[in-house]
Amino acid sequence: MSTLIIGAGGQIGQMIAANLRQAGEPVRAMVRSHNQNLAAMGAELFIGDLEQDFRTAIDGCAKVVFTAGSGAKTGADKTILVDLWGAMKAIDYAADAGVEHFVMVSSRGADNPDLGPVAIKHYSVCKKLADDHLMRSTVPYTILRPGRLVDSPETGRISTTMPNAPEQQVITRADVAATTAFCLQNTQAANRIYPLVNGENTLSDALLT
Repeated sequence: MSTLIIGAGGQIGQMIAANLRQAGEPVRAMVRSHNQNLAAMGAELFIGDLEQDFRTAIDGCAKVVFTAGSGAKTGADKTILVDLWGAMKAIDYAADAGVEHFVMVSSRGADNPDLGPVAIKHYSVCKKLADDHLMRSTVPYTILRPGRLVDSPETGRISTTMPNAPEQQVITRADVAATTAFCLQNTQAANRIYPLVNGENTLSDALLT
């Protein structure tokens, strides 16, 4: 059965799809419009909108990844509708469909928005509420809370301890994608929350020990 990637058109979403396709796994990519890159790698495209009813996107999928986001250029209203309400709907649809594993790509600061930057507190609150909704659901989950995202090449080395110094709270998008794919392929990662930054450990050592 397929893995549904919600937010597949984004940078991390496309990388997750590529990782899964390289492993020979079927992927359904939920996007707002046709995406040639995803189609070329063999992903099944599902044209959908998080602000509408998209429950049929999950039909026939055993696993779900939520890596969608409203984007930094939108207002708080879109953050609520996409990062919170869209995520909550995806979780409810997944529960109804009996999904086996749901990986949420969340964010640093979602554990306690009061301690994060004031300018994005509304975003951190939305992420926390969505994470909490997933943990209360019946769906086996993994929640990833990456630090500041950068576009450097994949390192294959991570840490699940968030440093105190903000300048050290960094991880490549490619490593977030690789970690997501790894969690989907390892049931031992279910029902766990991982802060995520670049570090010294392999994925296996960091996530499964």
